[in-house]
Amino acid sequence: MSTSDNQIPAAGTGAPDFTLPGQDGADVSLTDFTGKWVVLYFYPKDDTPGCTTEACDFTAGIKAFEKLNAVVLGVSPDSVASHQKFTAKHKLDLTLLSDEDKSVLRKYGAWRLKKIYGKEMMGVARSTFLIRPDGTIAYVWSDVQAAGHADEVKEKLAELSQ
Repeated sequence: MSTSDNQIPAAGTGAPDFTLPGQDGADVSLTDFTGKWVVLYFYPKDDTPGCTTEACDFTAGIKAFEKLNAVVLGVSPDSVASHQKFTAKHKLDLTLLSDEDKSVLRKYGAWRLKKIYGKEMMGVARSTFLIRPDGTIAYVWSDVQAAGHADEVKEKLAELSQ
C-alpha cells in the first residue's frame, strides 16, 4: 500500500471507527466511548525506550485524563500477548490495542514510509488523535516526540473541553 492511501484524518472530520482486541483479549471499539473524549495514540513497539516513556507518561496522568472525561487508548502492531507483558512490566493503567494487520494504523495514516538510519521502510509514525465525545477529531499530532507528549495532550484536552 502506498503512503498516498494512508491519509491522516483531519481535525473536524469524523474519526474512523474500529474494533481491535485489547491487552485483556476483549474487543474494544471506538463507539464504546461515545460521550467521552478519546486520546488515541499510535506507537511503534512495546517495551522500547520512546514507547515506554510515552505509555508511562500517559499512565502517570491517567487520573487527570479521567477527570476531563477522557480515555487513553494506545495502538501498535504488537500482539495481545506482547501488550500483556508490556502492561504488567511497567504497571500501565491504560488500554493497549493490538493492530497486527495494521488496518487501523492505515485508516489513521500512522502506517507510513519512514526513513530509519538512511533506509526507507514502512513503519508506525508516532501520532495522536484527540477525539471529541461526538466522534469527530478535535486535534491531530502527526509526528510526536514521546517525552512530554502526554502533558501536551492533557493541556490541549483541558483547553478544548471547557
